[in-house]
Amino acid sequence: MSELSDLYQEVILDHNRKPRNFRAIDPCSHDAAGYNPLCGDQVHVYVNVEGDRIKEVGFQGEGCAISTASASIMTESLEGKTLAEAEALFQSFHALLVDSSRPLDANLGKLAVLAGVRDYPSRVKCATLAWHALHAALEGESEASSE
Repeated sequence: MSELSDLYQEVILDHNRKPRNFRAIDPCSHDAAGYNPLCGDQVHVYVNVEGDRIKEVGFQGEGCAISTASASIMTESLEGKTLAEAEALFQSFHALLVDSSRPLDANLGKLAVLAGVRDYPSRVKCATLAWHALHAALEGESEASSE
């Protein structure tokens, strides 16, 4: 395994062992739950939006290392972003995971450590579960669809 792959794996494991923003936000302006029936991952995302900016993001749930690390990195990546910036980040992240020919987008930041997930199509839903829950929350829905 290359040094870069080792580093990426270590970042994922660190975010799984010590997830950032692993908490319910009460009160919150938006929230939604997500569930991946294929592997049992569950996540609940909490968001506070002021104007068109994400002020605060938290999550709770149980899942595999990829699901937990992705949710943790997502929360760090989104605070302070506008809703349009958050949507663009999700679209770039999702495209990276489903298109193996897509180069890394510099705007992804730490999310790039999850690029290896694209080599395992069954794990893409693990990496995007929290994102789908976030999207549902911002759309006023209580549950996410990963379709």
